[in-house]
Amino acid sequence: MTETNAAPANRLRSILAGSAGNLVESFDWFVYAAFGLYFSKIFFPGGDRTTQLLSTAAVFGVGFLARPLGAWIMGLYGDRIGRKTAMVMSVSLMCVGSLLIAVCPGEAQIGVAAPAILVFARILQGVSMGGEYGVSAVYLSEMASRKNRGFWSGIFYSTLIGGQLLAMGVLLTLTALLTPEAMQAWGWRIAFVVGGALGVAVFWLRRGMDETPSFQARTGPRATTLGLIRSHPRESLIVMGLTAGGTLAYYTYTTYIQKFLVNTSGFTKDQANLIVTGGLAIFMLVNPLIGALSDRIGRRAVLITFGVLGATLTWPMLSTLARTQDPLAAFGLVTASLVVVAGYSSVNAVVKAELFPTEVRALGVALPFALANALFGGTAEFVALAFKQAGRETWFFTYVTVVIAGSLAVYALMRDTRAHSRIAED
Repeated sequence: MTETNAAPANRLRSILAGSAGNLVESFDWFVYAAFGLYFSKIFFPGGDRTTQLLSTAAVFGVGFLARPLGAWIMGLYGDRIGRKTAMVMSVSLMCVGSLLIAVCPGEAQIGVAAPAILVFARILQGVSMGGEYGVSAVYLSEMASRKNRGFWSGIFYSTLIGGQLLAMGVLLTLTALLTPEAMQAWGWRIAFVVGGALGVAVFWLRRGMDETPSFQARTGPRATTLGLIRSHPRESLIVMGLTAGGTLAYYTYTTYIQKFLVNTSGFTKDQANLIVTGGLAIFMLVNPLIGALSDRIGRRAVLITFGVLGATLTWPMLSTLARTQDPLAAFGLVTASLVVVAGYSSVNAVVKAELFPTEVRALGVALPFALANALFGGTAEFVALAFKQAGRETWFFTYVTVVIAGSLAVYALMRDTRAHSRIAED
């Protein structure tokens, strides 16, 4: 490898190593959401099922509130010290958080300390995930060649979905092997132990990755938060705007939808798990295809397609799903919604990376994204359940529609980053 150009084999190996890390981090992050139906009563025993899920969703949201802190710390670190080193640090924090949840006693054993430890563990994971997304998105975009960055952006999100799918796979396996009573009592802890162990493996895997050619060739000023705000306010606002609708749609149809199918549509937990798992499998396969399409027709066209379909179909999709009793029909509706979301998820990583110069790219991608993600993605379940508890569930459908429409306005006004990319290296 030369100073500024990685050999194709080294690039591919490093991209795959980074992608494997994304999968494990995503697994650790989404295990919480996938198993929330089982451990909510352990940490929050009071109230009915909606109240318990609401408390669990609130802690899920706390993790998102920590993501901007992680994005800020890891983004600066990634721009100053290196993308690779920041990625190693992020997976270490995720591992610690998973193991803490795995061994934490319930509220019946240690009282209010139990939810307090749960919150602390999710904060650690939030810091990790906040830094992981921005740095790994930049790493993959800088390692990929110019002609297929959209494809690898789709692969990037497929690994995130793969982690979520793996979490659902572990859930399905455990529910098949254990009784409902065992799952409720201790079975859910197994998933967090698996996540911690995988985190240790990825820690060693990432230590062997190459640094990106773009970072090695950087010549700009030292990255600072003030420098990002002063020099790139427009790009930062674009990242927040294009993220808002996409991340809300993503978490609506990949995490909250499991609870929606049980709590609103009336499916059993096992039926809901199978429906969501099947939809996620197709979603994972679609992302690289749409990403590759963006390499031909541009990123902006793909984002606009998501915005138009998301703004017009969200209300009818969710309202129909709420009345659906047929598992096959529910699977079709969930899958169709996820294919629409893929118009955002497949290209958003590379779009953000292409907006910023090398010296501030990790911070520029990570921090604005994490802020929008905390405001709209991390609160999706909590807002949905709060509307349901208030007897106004359809207001959530309207909320999602309006936020996607706001992002559509951003897509319509922004330039196509494929034609105006600031990643100079090929």
